[in-house]
Amino acid sequence: MPSTLRICADDSVAELKRRICFLTNVLPKRQKLLYPKVGNKLSDDSLLLSQIPLKPSLKMTMIGTTEDDIIVDQVTSDDIVDDFELGKDEVVDIKDKELNKQKLRRRVDQYKIKLVNPCRKGKKLLVLDIDYTLFDHRSTAENPLQLMRPYLHEFLTAAYAEYDIIIWSATSMKWVELKMGELGVLNNPNYKITALLDHLAMITVQSDSRGIFDCKPLGLIWALLPEFYSAQNTIMFDDLRRNFVMNPQNGLKIRPFRKAHVNRDKDDELVLLTRYLLAIAELDDLSSLDHSRWETFTEDNVKGRAHIIFLTLLTLFSYVVVAGYFVCFMV
Repeated sequence: MPSTLRICADDSVAELKRRICFLTNVLPKRQKLLYPKVGNKLSDDSLLLSQIPLKPSLKMTMIGTTEDDIIVDQVTSDDIVDDFELGKDEVVDIKDKELNKQKLRRRVDQYKIKLVNPCRKGKKLLVLDIDYTLFDHRSTAENPLQLMRPYLHEFLTAAYAEYDIIIWSATSMKWVELKMGELGVLNNPNYKITALLDHLAMITVQSDSRGIFDCKPLGLIWALLPEFYSAQNTIMFDDLRRNFVMNPQNGLKIRPFRKAHVNRDKDDELVLLTRYLLAIAELDDLSSLDHSRWETFTEDNVKGRAHIIFLTLLTLFSYVVVAGYFVCFMV
């Protein structure tokens, strides 16, 4: 049965591909769009639809493979992972631009958040990226646990005491569920994940210096779950600063976890961030903080309760390496 796809002239080819993905489950990067007399211009994701001579009498064709038919993991793709800086004025322009606000409103109308576990009244919200934040998705290993960021489960356990947790990845839902399942995040007895979000929840925005790129607007979560979450009680961790350009006051850029085999014995980012999360948990407004300076948070700012909770958690877990695998023992 034919489906209707609504698109605006000021949308880009990238946004068109995202809408097509909603209907077909073919990821944008796997789509090839064909349109008469346009040639390969449709391979340019930054091209605006208003720049294409669309006619009612001509049909556009999409060629691609659905995710269910892909048997190669997405880690083999050539996704751009390098971050870039945007000037303060550019960031303000992007988040305040009416066009981007319209895109967000349309995404709110289209996207449905499927709760894995109920939201908890009175809890703050922690939104986490996956690739290079919780997991080294580029390195190879016999077991996914070898690529998991150190102290992940202790971190999530401690955070869960004060925060609901939403995982938001720029990949498809299929791979979000697969990765989190393999790492034991979805069925851990010590904490619960509230929801999983994928690339379809993102929007495309444009900057003067960097062109068109995708980002993760927290406004989507606030609009769909307004009785629980807002700008005042939400913090987001991502290794790419551009992902929280629509809500820079709520984003914290985490150091990327790469080359897991070399760095897992010395990476303590989640240990330090746990102390920060617990220290700010009792504040009324997280958006008033400068999260870019989280490391300068002094010992005087760290609540004794935060120390006690985290030190208790660390005594509950010990990690050893057996034949190249991480094994967790309760003591």
